[in-house]
Amino acid sequence: MKKEFYFALFAIAIFLSVFFLINTRGKMDFTSPAFENNGKIPQKYTCDGEGISPPLKISNVPKGTKSLTIIMDDPDAVKPAGKIWDHWVVFNISPLTTEIPERTEPRGIHGKGTSGNLKYKGPCPPDAEHSYYFKLYAVDIVLNLPEGSSKDEVRKAMHEHIIEETQLVGKYERTGLS
Repeated sequence: MKKEFYFALFAIAIFLSVFFLINTRGKMDFTSPAFENNGKIPQKYTCDGEGISPPLKISNVPKGTKSLTIIMDDPDAVKPAGKIWDHWVVFNISPLTTEIPERTEPRGIHGKGTSGNLKYKGPCPPDAEHSYYFKLYAVDIVLNLPEGSSKDEVRKAMHEHIIEETQLVGKYERTGLS
């Protein structure tokens, strides 16, 4: 009887340990040491500065992720440009990626932005403050798409395969515009 009691107690302890380990892992996170979520993007990462990509950190990528996708766009561009402006599209990034240093393109396949760019294109709002959405997707497949694929093509290919998504929002407004 004592053996069964201790075995049951041991099994409950293991179950609770696994349960708390899984549930304390948290959701996938996407941050930048250069700016807070919903904070101001420093000028050096924009068209008014060096136009280099900001440093980014990725954590808690979910189990089963085969690739990551980053899409940076500007939905506030609809007013001046008539469409959402795509600044950065990179897919098939290794799920082991935890950091993308400043001025560095992540290893992966680069899609085409609205300006025809295959690399990071910094914020450059023509009219007022805009919000820039850095979206991170954990995908359960490696996308079978070529370099230069559009954001819409990438989104369509990963549509049924997104395990988790998160975003980092930065804001930028140019000074001296009339």
